[in-house]
Amino acid sequence: MPSLQEDIVLEHLRSIIDPELGISIVDLGLVYSVLVQEGTVTVRMTLTSPACPLGAVIQGQVHQALTKLPWVKEPKVELVWSPRWDPRTMASEDARMELGIL
Repeated sequence: MPSLQEDIVLEHLRSIIDPELGISIVDLGLVYSVLVQEGTVTVRMTLTSPACPLGAVIQGQVHQALTKLPWVKEPKVELVWSPRWDPRTMASEDARMELGIL
């Protein structure tokens, strides 16, 4: 079960919108995990595809969002490719509806 701090991080990240799809990276299921340990926050995430042209922009937005939380001393963004992102199983119900995946 996520801690309160992890929930706060996820809510902060919910404001980051994938520029191609227009949906929050959290709702898309691109954020795989959030780990909070003594001021260090590590976000493990993926992109919609390895060739995503705006991947660096999204990573930068995540890093910037983490630095806005006063208790985060060291923000880390880890980009991972396994498991491969699948919107049919990883995206929220609302995001799947928006993407036309039922």
